[in-house]
Amino acid sequence: MPAGGLTRRAFMAATGATALSAPLVSWPYVPRAWGASGRDPRLLVVVLRGGLDGLATVMPVGDPDFAALRNDFRNPKLAEAPSLDSLFVLNPALRHLSALYTRKELLLFQAVATPYRARSHFDAQAMLESGLPDYGITAESGWLNRALQKTEAGPRLKKAPGLVVAPTAPLIMRGAAPVESWQPQAFSYVDDDTLQRLMQLYEARDPELARALSEGADVDMKLHGVQKVGNKAQAADSVQGFPEAMKTTGLLMAAADGPRIGAINFNGWDTHALEGAYDGRLAKTLQALDHGFAALETSLGPVWSDTAVLVITEFGRTARVNGSLGTDHGTGTIAMLLGGAVSGGRVIADWPGLSQKVLFEGRDLAPTLDIRAVMKGLLREHLDLSPAVLATEVFPDSSAIVPLRGLVRT
Repeated sequence: MPAGGLTRRAFMAATGATALSAPLVSWPYVPRAWGASGRDPRLLVVVLRGGLDGLATVMPVGDPDFAALRNDFRNPKLAEAPSLDSLFVLNPALRHLSALYTRKELLLFQAVATPYRARSHFDAQAMLESGLPDYGITAESGWLNRALQKTEAGPRLKKAPGLVVAPTAPLIMRGAAPVESWQPQAFSYVDDDTLQRLMQLYEARDPELARALSEGADVDMKLHGVQKVGNKAQAADSVQGFPEAMKTTGLLMAAADGPRIGAINFNGWDTHALEGAYDGRLAKTLQALDHGFAALETSLGPVWSDTAVLVITEFGRTARVNGSLGTDHGTGTIAMLLGGAVSGGRVIADWPGLSQKVLFEGRDLAPTLDIRAVMKGLLREHLDLSPAVLATEVFPDSSAIVPLRGLVRT
């Protein structure tokens, strides 16, 4: 039995959704007149690469077994963690997310996973991004690109290429739909020292040109999702570069003729040693993630009200802390859905518990929710894709996975 919080059954009862295992035909598809609504939705998917420690992010402090498993992570800052419900609190580094939760613009999913049950980053990421039922299948396209293909001719989503904030399109956005990449190429920039020498040369001869050169370099870097720190350009998927990249992403997606669907990576979640959930490495990475969401909301402006941001990772971490004060590759983890279009203020979890007898293979949080149910529910409600298209084309062979309902405001 779940230990507390909003269980899957309670969520289904509250929203009128059917059980996750029910046949797809139990949910009749009724197309909605999006064209007449005037809504212009945006969808951004943030992939956290490395395996986010979900137990250190959405922490089940109401579970009596949590403290024993994570006693090495105990810290006075845990007292600052915002309460979400009777079972869960939010990592105190996530201050903006806490505000979004209070505003009911953040949904949190705990104990989620893909069907993958091994612990390889490569295979797990391939399955997460392909949307296929088995990681052994060679994937030539990703589920977000396939979704983009199905929305291009629809009345609700304006036809525009997808956006990728990366040097090359990750698997999730590969496919037939056109995609634009906003990321610096190796030959696109001179280093800061060289730029300064050029500036000094022009300042002596043409101060106005020197000023234009400086401003142009800064704008060019921002457009490509790069933040300059010291004399180095920080990649968009780094702790230093992510907030600035999210700001630029918001500016691009807010434009009248800009992309409506995008994907961005954020690396650095593989925390095998000295994890520092509240005041160390993980806390700093979570804080950068939080700052990125704040920057995105600001840069989207009024468009935020019709935006949904899905945050996913390939797997979780072990329930126990290892000898290096870190966590190893696990299974169950969290997902997040945030934005002005989201019907939030809830944690959705059929909580399995953390006692030894219920841990997956005796070491991991046991997953109780297939992440595809979240993805399908989001695409169904936010982009108006039909259950048939979702079950056969976007997520092949997934008819047994019923989309969650009530994720997006109507």
